[in-house]
Parts: sequence; structure tokens; C-alpha cells
Amino acid sequence: MEPIQSSLKRWMRENRSFQTIYGEMKQEILADPEVKVILESNPSLTNEAIDRQLMKLYEYHTQNKNCDNCPNGGCSNNVLPGYKPRIEINGQEIHIYYEKCKYKIQREQQQQRANLIKSLHMPKDILQASIRQLDDRDPKRHDAIRKVISYVSKLDKGKVPEKGLYFYGPFGVGKTYFLGAIANELADHNIACMLIYMPEFVREMKSSLGDDSLQNKIEQFKSIPVLMIDDIGAESISAWFRDEILGSILQYRMMERLPVFFSSNYSLSQLEKHLAVTSKGDIEELKAGRIIERIKQLSENVPLFSENRRK
Repeated sequence: MEPIQSSLKRWMRENRSFQTIYGEMKQEILADPEVKVILESNPSLTNEAIDRQLMKLYEYHTQNKNCDNCPNGGCSNNVLPGYKPRIEINGQEIHIYYEKCKYKIQREQQQQRANLIKSLHMPKDILQASIRQLDDRDPKRHDAIRKVISYVSKLDKGKVPEKGLYFYGPFGVGKTYFLGAIANELADHNIACMLIYMPEFVREMKSSLGDDSLQNKIEQFKSIPVLMIDDIGAESISAWFRDEILGSILQYRMMERLPVFFSSNYSLSQLEKHLAVTSKGDIEELKAGRIIERIKQLSENVPLFSENRRK
């Protein structure tokens, strides 16, 4: 095996000297306009201190510091992806710190906002709905839009009005989209909400009986700051679900003054008749009436009638 000393001597003969490489690197670093500004702002920093800490300046020099490049890889390619370097001078010591770039901050804010909207089987386009995109060309929708704007105008510092809204009308008029738009507005105000599709909600609760997660899920629906139930009345439900699950959730939220939003093809009087008929065919008007009374306490009636937008 060739001695290490011989290998080192051959490397030095075949390659430029370390001093040459070091000198070129130093020249490149000190020519960096941003490094120049830092050094000119700290004239007391000696050449010896600069030489001793040149690798810190090299690290700063080689990292992306311009957020305009971030979408094309910029800060994501830094030593700490998504972080920009910052230099501070303390006496003869150079310190390099990393801080979040503006795009990383934006992504985190978007993620935090998305986490505020919990959904159970809701389409993505509904979760991206916006009040600004509510179609106001049809006069039949104006009252519903006014109700939505009035509600969100009362949002203040994480607090919500005690009553939600009960949207009802025929298929395809945009009731679910209204819920999604309100959900996003709540997220903008840092208010968490749960948006659930009623038929899947029923199935989810039934399936939870077998894995002991039922009570935990019920507690989530009870305590979330704002609950939204989409398409209530879309399928027949058992007396157990109506009284023990839905009734329990609505009762708790009524007592705690936590708002609930609904969408349905039924008016409240029609929904009452629907809820009175159990999946076994029994008629229980009194128990259905209790659910309706809770809905009235938790929300304000908002009819929504216009052309079918799904055609």
C-alpha cells in the first residue's frame, strides 16, 4: 500500500495549493455585496477575526437569502430548508442564525388555517369555498348571502355568535357551498369548526360501536367551537342515532351556547316529519319534536331557493 505521505505529496503536486484555493474562496466571499455591507457596518472587526471565521461567512455567502427565489427551490435548498441565514457581529465574533423565510411562514399559516377546518367526508372544492365567490346574480340568493355576511361580520377575536344558520331548499342551489364559505371565514378568524356530511356521519357513528371510539368522537362533535351538519334528513336514521347521538350533541351545544350550522332539503316542519319515522317504521313525533326545538335554539332559518347549479 502506498504510504500516506507519498499520496499527500502527489496530491499537492497535481492540485493547486490549499493557500491558492483558500485565497480565491476568500476573495469571492469578500466580493459578495451582502457580505461587504456586513463588514462595512462593523469596521472594528479585524482581518484576523475574519480569517478565523471565514467559513461562517462562506456559509452565509452560499445560502439563498432572497425569498423571490423560494418558489423555484431557493430557500428549500439551504442548509436548513425554508430558512434564510442572518449574520450578527458581537465584538470580534461572527454569529450566523437562521430564520424562516416568508414562504415557509405562509405555508405554515396555510397549514394552521387548514387544520382549523376538520371535515368528515366533504369534497375538497367545498373546503376551498369562499364568501367572495358566492354568486349574487340571482335575487333569490340575496337574503341568504346577507345572512352569511351579517354572521361573519360579528366574528371577533375568536368568538362566535351563539346561533348558526339553517339553510334549506331544493337540490343543487349551493347550500353546502355556503357552509364551506363560512367555514373558511371562521378559519380566517382562527376559529375551529367541524364540517360533516350527515349520511356519512351516521355510518361513522355506527362503525365506531365496534372499536370503542364512539364516545371520543361524540365529544369532538360536542366541543368543537362551530359544528356544521350538511344534508340533515338525507337518509332515515334509527331512534338510537336520533336520540342518543344527534340529540345528545345538540343538547350539549344548546346548553353551552355553541352554534350549529345545517343544510337540508327539508324545511324544519318537513324535517320534523322525517325524523319522526325511524328506520324500523315507528312514528315518534314527540322525540322528533325535541330535535327540532334544539335546532331552532341553535340556528336561524335561511331559505335558499334558486336554479339547480348541478345541471
